Amino acid sequence: MDGNLYDEFGNYIGPDIDSDIDSADEVEDENLQDKHLEENGLHARDSSYFLGWEEYEKNPYDEIKNPNGMIQMGLAENQLCFDLIESWLTKNPDAASLKRNGQSIFRELALFQDYHGMPEFKKAMAEFMEEIRGNRVTFDPKKIVLAAGSTSANETLMFCLAEPGDAFLLPTPYYPGFDRDLKWRTGAEIVPIHCSSSNGFQITESALQQAYQQAQKLDLKVKGVLVTNPSNPLGTALTRRELNLLVDFITSKNIHLISDEIYSGTMFGFEQFISVMDVLKDKKLEDTEVSKRVHVVYSLSKDLGLPGFRVGAIYSNDEMIVSAATKMSSFGLVSSQTQYLLSALLSDKKFTSQYLEENQKRLKSRQRRLVSGLESAGITCLRSNAGLFCWVDMRHLLDTNTFEAELDLWKKIVYNVKLNISPGSSCHCTEPGWFRVCFANMSEDTLDLALKRLKTFVESTDCGRMISRSSHERLKSLRKKTVSNWVFRVSWTDRVPDER
Repeated sequence: MDGNLYDEFGNYIGPDIDSDIDSADEVEDENLQDKHLEENGLHARDSSYFLGWEEYEKNPYDEIKNPNGMIQMGLAENQLCFDLIESWLTKNPDAASLKRNGQSIFRELALFQDYHGMPEFKKAMAEFMEEIRGNRVTFDPKKIVLAAGSTSANETLMFCLAEPGDAFLLPTPYYPGFDRDLKWRTGAEIVPIHCSSSNGFQITESALQQAYQQAQKLDLKVKGVLVTNPSNPLGTALTRRELNLLVDFITSKNIHLISDEIYSGTMFGFEQFISVMDVLKDKKLEDTEVSKRVHVVYSLSKDLGLPGFRVGAIYSNDEMIVSAATKMSSFGLVSSQTQYLLSALLSDKKFTSQYLEENQKRLKSRQRRLVSGLESAGITCLRSNAGLFCWVDMRHLLDTNTFEAELDLWKKIVYNVKLNISPGSSCHCTEPGWFRVCFANMSEDTLDLALKRLKTFVESTDCGRMISRSSHERLKSLRKKTVSNWVFRVSWTDRVPDER
């Protein structure tokens, strides 16, 4: 072909450094786009990300009823501060009972409401988003479009910005659900921006340019870049350097930037969360044509731990995008009852301030507990400062440096250790041996049990007996080996649980 690797759906994986390119292979490159479009509609059921969920549902862990069951570590849910929200509900019975000044407004809320969303709720959402960003930037409620979660918000933006066959560039590793959310109904394509462990998977200018050039080779029109900040699955926030690079890149290419900031309130490091809106302000690009091509996605699923409430939002400075997205939002509205309840909660500034501070403390404590437990088993993680998960390095546990070996290790952890974690290959990582492990959807006791199981497994393996702590430290310092030219055959475009 063209010296590059593709999965079975035609998605670009990376350079095949072992391949010998000859002119006869150019024919395959010409047919690559047709092959991708033909197979993109296949919704296979063999994705490792989805299979882990399926196995968990067959045998879920329960401390009393099923102590030997599978522990769910593949679910990015924030359950650490439910007590704070429940306490607020107890103290604010009117909101929970759909009352105003002690009088029921059930009938009012049960009838049709403005499809644009309740003004008081959009105002509360805008102010909450500002608070998370240290009130350094402002959000105009009139530029907010409500959606049924960030899944709906991201897909809506795809419909607004891209035609079928147009491409968006996404840095790897990325959330596996994007293969569904961005592509299935819109016909849009994803071209990976390949990031490496050598610099902590940060975005580089060369990686951006390479992804853009690859899209051109595939005869795909690039409409924009989509990033998750903080990153799912890395658990790291984008640096100011990366954000400046992205804004400069989309400016030079005259394309869009979507910043999915649904984890913005989960920052637990010393650093402040830096939004793309901060960068626009610092670069004095507010109210410019560039600002009209920058769009923010947000939801309450991660920061407040309310994915079941299905509350998402699009923020855009482009009036045409806001208008089009508002019309499309009719197909995924947020219920008036939900808006009423949450507008009362988010308008309580004392509560939101205390919640964000306590949420940060609990996430930091829980992340440290996971990292410490993994280290006792001789396993390290990418240094993280946000999110509900860690990006865990198990490369030293692989039999060989291949995705086949990664899949074998994943199967042992799922079926023998009974932990559902997500392999890096399902997130399009190009380096075998990385896994996403979630820590905020379970109790401390359950997390401790999971870590105990994993440590026992590592110590029982030949690799675990042979690799001492010091040798593991030396192994970490070695440069990553060349990625195998074996193409991971498990479908990355499979249906996945809606955990956005």
